[in-house]
Amino acid sequence: MLLTKWKPVETQLKFKNEFDRLFDSFFSDFYKDPADLYSISPRADIEESDNDFLVTVEVPGIDKKDLKLHLEDNKLTIKGEKKQSKEIKESDYICCERSYGGFERTFNLPNSVKSNDISAEYKDGIIRIKLPKAEEAKRKEIEIKLK
Repeated sequence: MLLTKWKPVETQLKFKNEFDRLFDSFFSDFYKDPADLYSISPRADIEESDNDFLVTVEVPGIDKKDLKLHLEDNKLTIKGEKKQSKEIKESDYICCERSYGGFERTFNLPNSVKSNDISAEYKDGIIRIKLPKAEEAKRKEIEIKLK
């Protein structure tokens, strides 16, 4: 029979950590940090074709004049602000789930993007950013010759 020395403090710490983990996982659906719950972080899709990358970002309810797009050090950054359409009065609202405020989203770009030819379009709350690939980064077919 193998005997193990009992370490009460270590055992209690293990029990406490496991209990905290279980408690946190059980209540994670009921409680969220207000900073996470009300933050604005636009969702994005990134597609790649033979000639370019296409970044599509949803920014509903944000005016074009409140959006800024810039490229620096191979990082594409979208900044914006969602403003409230009217002043909030405490007695007027029963429930207010929409979030307002500024946001910033940054995407790391590969070195193969032609930074001078990037274009962006905005329509119906969606920004489409086209990032053309440099010639050397484009896929090339190589012919196989018979000998």
